[in-house]
Amino acid sequence: MINPRPKANHSQQKRRDPKKSASHSYSQKRVRGNDRTQSKPSPPGNGRLVTVWAVLLLGMLGLGWRLYQLQVVQAEELQKRAKQQQTFRIKPYVPRRPIIDSDHNVLATDRLVYTFYVHPKLFDRPKEEVAQKLAPILNTTSQNLLAQFNKRETGVQLAKGVTESQAAEIKGLKNPDGIPLAGLQLDEEYTRYYPQDEMVADVIGYVDRSQHQGQAGIESSQKQLLEREALSLNTRRMGDGRILPAFVPEGLFQADDLQLQLTLDLQLQRAARLALKEQLKKFNAKRGAVLVMDAHDGSMLAMVCEPTFNPNQYYKHNVSLFKNWTVSDLYEPGSTFKPLNIALALDSKAINTNSIFYDSGSIAVDRWTIKNASRSGNGSMTLARILQTSSNIGMVQIIQKMKRQDYYDRLLGISLNQKTGVDLPGEATGHMKPEKQFLLGAIESATAAFGQGFSLTPLKLIQLHGALANGGTLVTPHLVRGLADGQGRLHWQPAYPKKAVFSPEAAKEVLMMMETVVTEGTGEAAQIPGYRIGGKTGTAQKASARGGYLANAKITSFVSILPVESPRYVVLVVVDEPKGGNTFGSTVAAPVAKLVMQALISLKGLPPATTPKPTPSPTATTSPRHD
Repeated sequence: MINPRPKANHSQQKRRDPKKSASHSYSQKRVRGNDRTQSKPSPPGNGRLVTVWAVLLLGMLGLGWRLYQLQVVQAEELQKRAKQQQTFRIKPYVPRRPIIDSDHNVLATDRLVYTFYVHPKLFDRPKEEVAQKLAPILNTTSQNLLAQFNKRETGVQLAKGVTESQAAEIKGLKNPDGIPLAGLQLDEEYTRYYPQDEMVADVIGYVDRSQHQGQAGIESSQKQLLEREALSLNTRRMGDGRILPAFVPEGLFQADDLQLQLTLDLQLQRAARLALKEQLKKFNAKRGAVLVMDAHDGSMLAMVCEPTFNPNQYYKHNVSLFKNWTVSDLYEPGSTFKPLNIALALDSKAINTNSIFYDSGSIAVDRWTIKNASRSGNGSMTLARILQTSSNIGMVQIIQKMKRQDYYDRLLGISLNQKTGVDLPGEATGHMKPEKQFLLGAIESATAAFGQGFSLTPLKLIQLHGALANGGTLVTPHLVRGLADGQGRLHWQPAYPKKAVFSPEAAKEVLMMMETVVTEGTGEAAQIPGYRIGGKTGTAQKASARGGYLANAKITSFVSILPVESPRYVVLVVVDEPKGGNTFGSTVAAPVAKLVMQALISLKGLPPATTPKPTPSPTATTSPRHD
């Protein structure tokens, strides 16, 4: 059965709400229309666009300003920084110049050595086997090496100063497979080497290993000549550190072959040291020195101090040995100064070569009594006889002939209170009493007459005697001859000052008197058959630091000049505090001087004298032989 009611109701509902139906239809269309409107993006507004362009413009302006700052304002500073980053300093090791003697014997040079380390934890062979292989190379025992291996697992320092030959042996050690032993490390370094050991240490000095700087002697005083210039240069590198070849200076690693040549004669130095050492041992002396100088120009041919040190092992010695005491220490020269006083008196015209003096054995000066070392008188005496016997009384009378002011001025005139100017460090200045004190009483000039009351260095004494040898000119003692190349040609030579201090006539007369000291007086121990030698002995009291003189201490010395007919060489021997009863300049120092002169004659080829020696005086046999 068909129910028509719902259909009728539905049709009625439509008819009853036509507006509502229409409104509902319109709402659906509006909703669909709104959906379509939301799915499409709305175009940007003007404000947003302006903001974007403003940001872009400001960014461009900022970049432009920064670019201006970098390229214009800070350009110079940035370029400087860039160069600093790209540039680095090359400082290759450049050896110090070698030092050679007058005959081109090497006295000092740089050599490559190694510091040897082991790393036991890296050994590829048993420790015992490694120790057995290394022991003979390092001059030690395998037990000693094993003890060091067991201290640490790495970085064990076994030796410093390993030579190239030792390093080659170490590098040649291999295991059974032919592969070099593992755990061995050799670090290269350069060090100063002295082939002659202690032979010229008094002159050369040494270079310390840590700073490679000269600390004594020529190594210190001649630093500017020994160290080559332009050792540090700048170059540029790439980002990976490689050096740009275009910026490596040409010849950077090429050093000149110049050597510092000294005036020393190594053979003479060796002979002098041997003679001195034997005499010091014989008399149990505190120390001694030998100086040999060419009086023509001041060249030092030998300069020996004993005891000395080994510059290759300077760290094992007392620092007091590093100074050359012939340059740095003052002493009262005693009788070796008497010939110089006679030359001063001759030049002042206070005396002449025929002057006669009477030696009674003592003389009173002010409230003091002065005596001869022999405690006896010598009667009437010539100038030569005064030197032969080393008469204190005769010397006091000679100086008393001079005015005190004139004598003092003449002592200053021979530069007694000035340095010699030697090219070694630490030279001391001679000491004289102040002028007012010296002139106040007669005792000052009286004691100075026989070499006391003032002090000088042994080097100053030989310089003054050199003036007697060369005719009156004070030359500068020196050791540097110049810079020589491998062929011996000098490329640079220093100039040394000279000064006239004695007249040639006075110098010659005194030298002739000194010859009689060797032929007839206290210097007989220095005689060499066939050669004419002038000399003077000296046995001086040793001054105390507290004033006065030490009771049992003295300095013996002997100075000689040869050959007399053509004087050139001066030899000075000083022995400090010899022990024993028979210790005088004639017995301690003169024999050493004789040995040194014999070596000098042989090395320089000095011919025997062609003119006869002076005839001994009839009273020569009665002269005392000790001074």
